[in-house]
Amino acid sequence: MAKIEIYSNPLCGFCHHAKGLLNKKDVAFEDINVMMDRVRKAEMVERAGGRTSVPQIFIDGQHVGGCDELYALEAAGKLDPMLEGAA
Repeated sequence: MAKIEIYSNPLCGFCHHAKGLLNKKDVAFEDINVMMDRVRKAEMVERAGGRTSVPQIFIDGQHVGGCDELYALEAAGKLDPMLEGAA
């Protein structure tokens, strides 16, 4: 199984939507709350190539993007292989 990390904010609807998809797929993920944590927020921005919006999602260390990109992978049939660690 792939290692999934999602940098999020508890007040973010897009974060809830992205986590909802991952929960629906019954995969474990690390939820990193960056709302009040400047260090983790800076880490997210660096890892995400300067992106400051949440969520920022990583699968096996690969930056996937945000909620829209996660759902685009799902629509293209590419998300499940990534979650299984096959991509």
